[in-house]
This record gives sequence, structure tokens and C-alpha cells, in this order.
Amino acid sequence: MSLRTLALTTALTLAAPFSAAFAAATVGAAAPDFSLTDANGKTQTLSQYKGKTVVLEWNNPGCPFVQKHYSSGNIPKQQADATKDGVIWLTINSGAGGKQGHLDAAGAKAFIVQYQASPTAYLFDGDGKVGHLYGAKTTPHMYVIDAGGTLRYVGGIDSIASADKEDLAKATQYVPLVLAELKDGKPVSVATSEPYGCSVKYGS
Repeated sequence: MSLRTLALTTALTLAAPFSAAFAAATVGAAAPDFSLTDANGKTQTLSQYKGKTVVLEWNNPGCPFVQKHYSSGNIPKQQADATKDGVIWLTINSGAGGKQGHLDAAGAKAFIVQYQASPTAYLFDGDGKVGHLYGAKTTPHMYVIDAGGTLRYVGGIDSIASADKEDLAKATQYVPLVLAELKDGKPVSVATSEPYGCSVKYGS
């Protein structure tokens, strides 16, 4: 093997995993796989739910916007309705250690009990790799992935950027809308929206 061929082979070998690891999440494209540990100490991957519709919800329990949607029962109801219908709901915390909203396993379990939440799993992304991969900016920031693994929705949880519970009744709740359209085989009417909430508290 010539030095030129060896160099090219080495470059391709190094480039392949880098490209896969840093493939950005884009609506209409395959959602990038990831692996995170949940509050029960189990490893959760996106690929293990192939064939299922998946919702990703970025979470920070200390954020007033998150508190609005949990204390009102809005997100817990969406979780319950979705999971009852066979949807996988993964709540992700990308808060770095020492930052607002960072939780350990016990804290995550307590949060779930406090608000009678029912995600499929609560996942920890303390180094922020998955959050950056998906471009998560706020808490909450919502993503819907269809059963074929295609990212179909990215954006806010609803249409009114507010921490006021009274606005919930007037807002369009995007995730239930998208889930209903996917279930009925209809085109997704709102594929993106502007996320709102607290900034994700990344370490870097």
C-alpha cells in the first residue's frame, strides 16, 4: 500500500465516525441516534425504539416555563396521552453539574412523582452532547420523530411564549397536533416553530 493510499484510508476511517457523531438534527431527515443513561441507571438509545413514534422533551425543573407546563398538568397530560397511544416520550436534561436544573437520579424521580409525570424515561445529558447534536436551545424544546426515524417536528411546546398558565387554553399545543396528524397519516401542518423558555444550561 502506497503512503498516499494509506493516508487516504486513515483519513476516511477517522472521518466516518466523526461525521456520524456530529450529524445535526434536521426536520425531514433521519433523527441522529444517541445513547444516554436514564434515572433508573439503564442505557436508552433512540435506535432501540425503531418503529415507534418518539417525542424528545428538553427539561429543566428550575425553569419557570417548565414549571408552568408541569404545575398546570399540561406536559404530564401530554405524556400520559402519548404513551397510552404507544408513543415513546423521552425527557432529557442537558443541564451541567452546578447549573440550574441539574438533577441526579433521585432528583429526577422526585420531580416525576411531584408532578405525576409519565415519560417513558428521564435521561441525563450532563456533557450536553445530545443537546448540541439536536440543537436544543430552551426548556422546554420539543422534537417529534416518526416511526420511520424521521424528524418531523422541532420547536416550542405551544404557540404562546409565556410563563402564564392562563395562556394555555388559548395556545396551540404542537406536540399533540403533530402526533394526531402522524397517527392519521396526514402531512404535518406545523413542522417547526420558535422554541421558548429558559436557555439550556450547558457546561460549554
